[in-house]
Amino acid sequence: MSVTSLSDAVFAAVDLGATSGRVITGRAGPGKLVLTEAHRFPNTPVRLPDGLRWDVLALYQGMLDGLRTAARSGPIASVGIDTWAVDYGLLDADGALLGLPFHYRDSRNGQVAEQVLAECGAQELYSVSGLQHLPFNTVFQLAAHHASSHWGAARRMLLIPDLLVHWLTGTVGAEITNASTTGLFDASAGTWSDALIGRLGLERSWFPPLREPGDPAGTLLPHVAEYTGLPAGTPVTTVASHDTASAVASVPAVEPGFAYVSCGTWSLAGLELAAPVLTEESRAANFTNERGVDGTIRYLRNIMGMWLLEECRRAWGRRGTAPGLAELLAEAARARPFAALIDPDDEMFLAPGDMPSRIDTRLVRTGQHPPDTPGGYVRCVLESLALAHRRTLRQAAGLAGRELTCIHLVGGGSRNELLCQWTADATGLPVTAGPAEATAIGNVLLQARAHGLVGDLMDMRRLVVQTQELRHYTPQGDQRAWDRAAARLEPA
Repeated sequence: MSVTSLSDAVFAAVDLGATSGRVITGRAGPGKLVLTEAHRFPNTPVRLPDGLRWDVLALYQGMLDGLRTAARSGPIASVGIDTWAVDYGLLDADGALLGLPFHYRDSRNGQVAEQVLAECGAQELYSVSGLQHLPFNTVFQLAAHHASSHWGAARRMLLIPDLLVHWLTGTVGAEITNASTTGLFDASAGTWSDALIGRLGLERSWFPPLREPGDPAGTLLPHVAEYTGLPAGTPVTTVASHDTASAVASVPAVEPGFAYVSCGTWSLAGLELAAPVLTEESRAANFTNERGVDGTIRYLRNIMGMWLLEECRRAWGRRGTAPGLAELLAEAARARPFAALIDPDDEMFLAPGDMPSRIDTRLVRTGQHPPDTPGGYVRCVLESLALAHRRTLRQAAGLAGRELTCIHLVGGGSRNELLCQWTADATGLPVTAGPAEATAIGNVLLQARAHGLVGDLMDMRRLVVQTQELRHYTPQGDQRAWDRAAARLEPA
């Protein structure tokens, strides 16, 4: 495609989340950033006798159907794929997938984490990988997978976005922002950790060469081009395939001292740094050092995010008593402040299930009264998330030696005005909310940059400021009330 025709080029962003997948088309260039949703499809996990699995075949088909729709939008310059992190597929010597990939919320993972830590040591593991301890980190999932009959036939491990790229192009690689979430990546060197891989008895040949955002990942295979209607030779461009990394790349921050919260199913709250923080204090505070675009470090902590609210809504739906979201938020705004608070990161909230009942259990255990209305539960969840944002960002700033001046809240949670305002109130910092489509925007911008239409990371962010609708929230109310609420959640 010529430079002239690139000015009208369309970039296809495949963005797969925990509950749905989308194919977004985007046009980007000087003063221009326009996104259009081409196709949306559900992401419904499947519970099989041996555990909770991703229906990756349905996701692949949804992606192909979306690309076929996108092909009608104009000349597609390239395709980029981002998904959630940590999950993977194992391939045999012929490149065939060995079973549906396990879901990170499957219960198998917590059973082996202690065994891995006994083998490597928590401090050694953190000093190399810099990764937050979560029971579903890839390193623990692989240890749990070891007992499977598939294990002996495995010859390659591909994280979910790399698996989909492989099916589109036939090439193998590991995109670096996602590789950094596995627990088998050297945060300082920016490479796979041969030492950890060997220490855990894994085969180094399983782990493919690393790719950076912007690298070419191959071209569409003939049968893919034929099905989608895209031209033969359409390139697939490596983007920041960890969805949070793509979201952070589109944070509209042009000032120093910013923090971010990428809020969707999870709230990923943290800072963008030039180098990892691998101190014992950082490990004890359970912060992660994940790779960002252009060698940056996403220094953050995972917080259970809007998952809590969505699981509550699903539970009420099963009972036939599910109010609409707008009604729930209005009721939450009227509910009594700080009547009930939880720690969103309690592991009892991780698995799918009856979330209101779990919240009740946690509240009773901590001497609190459960809410008596759905709006009360929503207020409990949103105030608790705002306090978690406050705690996490203040800890991150202290551990990294940074002064914070503002917060950028991006992703689907940026549409929730209560959460945005309460995050400003809890932290005492101004909050800029948006873009809601941060991940897809980052995906498109990284493709456009690879094709010479957008400049460096700061240019990308300036373009987001110029073209996207952003909302601004200033702290209001009594800061001391939030201080008292935060003290209630501190360990006794």
